[in-house]
Amino acid sequence: MGNPSGICPPSKYRFFMDGKLKKKFEIICGMLSALALFAIMVLTFLDVSGRKIWSQSIPGSLEVTELLMVVVIFGALPLVSLKGEHVVFDSLDVLLPRQVQKIQQGLIQLACAALMLALAYLMWSTGADFAAAGETTAQLKIAKAPFIQGMGVLCGLTGLVHLAKAFWPTEDESSEGGTL
Repeated sequence: MGNPSGICPPSKYRFFMDGKLKKKFEIICGMLSALALFAIMVLTFLDVSGRKIWSQSIPGSLEVTELLMVVVIFGALPLVSLKGEHVVFDSLDVLLPRQVQKIQQGLIQLACAALMLALAYLMWSTGADFAAAGETTAQLKIAKAPFIQGMGVLCGLTGLVHLAKAFWPTEDESSEGGTL
């Protein structure tokens, strides 16, 4: 199968998509999400056990779970984009010529990149505003700014992934079963 998307030959960004940088990127984002998910599981187990055994839950466990969910979701977002595992509605693709599909995919990647980079900027700015105002969670008084700015960084990475895929697509852009 040829090059399914994008507007440039795939050899241009093999340094990232097939190299050590890609592996490190996958490991860091994957471990970030996995550790946060594991922490949620442990916290939930201890919270439920505490309620059942000692009739006492862990104070602030809901807040911590919410913050960890942010880490799970936004830590996995660059990986989902990198591996092309977004849900795709492609029933009209059979009607489009191959060259039009390539251009379409390149434009979609550019639009996704622009949106994710804009979102990254907004989240980073919001995090800075929250830091200046001293915003914290209600019960445990955990600062919100690092989480919001972390979301911005991860959205920025996702935007860069889409930008790279727009100009330097690989041969295997999407996984099986990810389309409708």
